Amino acid sequence: MATLGVVYDAKPAPRRPHDVIAVPGGRAGQRLPRARPSAMRKWLCGSIITGPAAVIAKVFDHAEARDPGHVRPWVVLVDGARHQLDLITAEAARRGVGVHIVIDFVHVLERLWAAAWSLHPPAAPAAEDWVAGHALALLAGHTGHVITALSGQAATTAAHRRDGIDACIRYLTNNLEYLRYDQALEAGWPIATGVIEGACRHLITDRFDLAGARWGLAGAEAVLKLRALIANGDLDEYWRFHRARQHERVHQNDYQDGYSLTA
Repeated sequence: MATLGVVYDAKPAPRRPHDVIAVPGGRAGQRLPRARPSAMRKWLCGSIITGPAAVIAKVFDHAEARDPGHVRPWVVLVDGARHQLDLITAEAARRGVGVHIVIDFVHVLERLWAAAWSLHPPAAPAAEDWVAGHALALLAGHTGHVITALSGQAATTAAHRRDGIDACIRYLTNNLEYLRYDQALEAGWPIATGVIEGACRHLITDRFDLAGARWGLAGAEAVLKLRALIANGDLDEYWRFHRARQHERVHQNDYQDGYSLTA
């Protein structure tokens, strides 16, 4: 499985919960939702062969190159995988940099929808309002209240229907410290990993997920890195480096350093 990382700059864009999720019944008045932070100067990396730790270290390397003094806030958006969270926390501690880890809100919404189908019949319109109400509460920083409400509803749900809501409760409880969306919205930070999802489509799906395609690991790794170079705008610089090294390999004699040039 490929591991991808993206580093980008974003100008803070403070928002309110209603800018992210419409209230049940629709928005009142003519107020338009505030725009989310826009990604600038994106830099992509990834690997199929090396593990997540190597990619995370590379992401931190590039972030430090942009902010060597650790002056700017570092926001790390993740999908919530425990191993991933542990690696990021350890890497940040090793480098002495404080990071703000935020779990992608889209992943939280997926858990809420799974919980909704534990409580509502398939395609029930009430499920949408139920999800929106709890999503707004999470965005407002009331995660504890949501967990309490879900636990109460789960207690009155038949055991054979509780898988979705029980999984949602566990997810929210285990990741409580990474669900401070009220603080993230107030600070103007992004709360979703749309940039990395786009990178997955561009670097992986568009090239590797083709009917009948068969890839070896080494070849796939090389193509992935070349596509990242192109996406980052670094292909020309890399090609000059590649040609210089190729010239050395072809024309540099093993014993050349032992001779002096004469005219």
